[in-house]
Amino acid sequence: MALLEVRDLSIQFGGVKAVQDVSFSIDAGIVYAVIGPNGAGKTTLFNLITGIYKPSSGSIVLEGQNIAGKSPDVLAQRGVARTFQNLQVCMNMSAVENVMVGAHLRLDRNLFKAALRWPSVQSRDRELHTEAVALMRFVGLDAYVTVRADSMPYGALKRLEIARALAMKPRLLFLDEPAAGLNPKETTEVDALIRKVADTGVTVVLVEHDMKMVMNLSDRILVLDYGRKLAEGTAADVRRNPDVIAAYLGAHA
Repeated sequence: MALLEVRDLSIQFGGVKAVQDVSFSIDAGIVYAVIGPNGAGKTTLFNLITGIYKPSSGSIVLEGQNIAGKSPDVLAQRGVARTFQNLQVCMNMSAVENVMVGAHLRLDRNLFKAALRWPSVQSRDRELHTEAVALMRFVGLDAYVTVRADSMPYGALKRLEIARALAMKPRLLFLDEPAAGLNPKETTEVDALIRKVADTGVTVVLVEHDMKMVMNLSDRILVLDYGRKLAEGTAADVRRNPDVIAAYLGAHA
């Protein structure tokens, strides 16, 4: 059984059909890419699956249970994590504190214990700090463990967001344009990191405009155009699909 199944998913904003009857499934442990021209509905699709938008129709089935319309915090408890196109980093906190924020669901959130700084709370904080440092090393940010986020370069902040998402211990990780704004060296580093994450068993779903990265990384690719599913398959399938070529280059080209 697929880890995630999307069936006839649609959403409409006024008279605009942003996503129209899209269906696909994602097996566990793969890298699955969603591509398409600007305005194709890629981020809207991510927002539907991760609970930011509620679909007009259709279902989103995670391990046999329909999660359509569930809130992001409920989905986080089910093992769904994501990053965003635009950085969502707490710049007034240290890098390691940002990663620790991702583990908030695994903290004792009892206000009384926290206010009195019970030994169990302090012990758990130390454990999570150690985990966060290990995650920063995993994503290649060893040099930034002790610094504030606002002193880090943009490329490092993109990887910091991935580390924070991994602190949730997700089974399904959505990356929205992880290479956006990166130079070639940084893109190569993120490319390698995504493969490294997938090799740990986390299922990765990404929206990305860098076609070299997509073709290199992806086990399966979904192509959207004007909110509709245009094609789906391996990189080789998609690369030679005439509809995909027309959507990206124009029918004449």
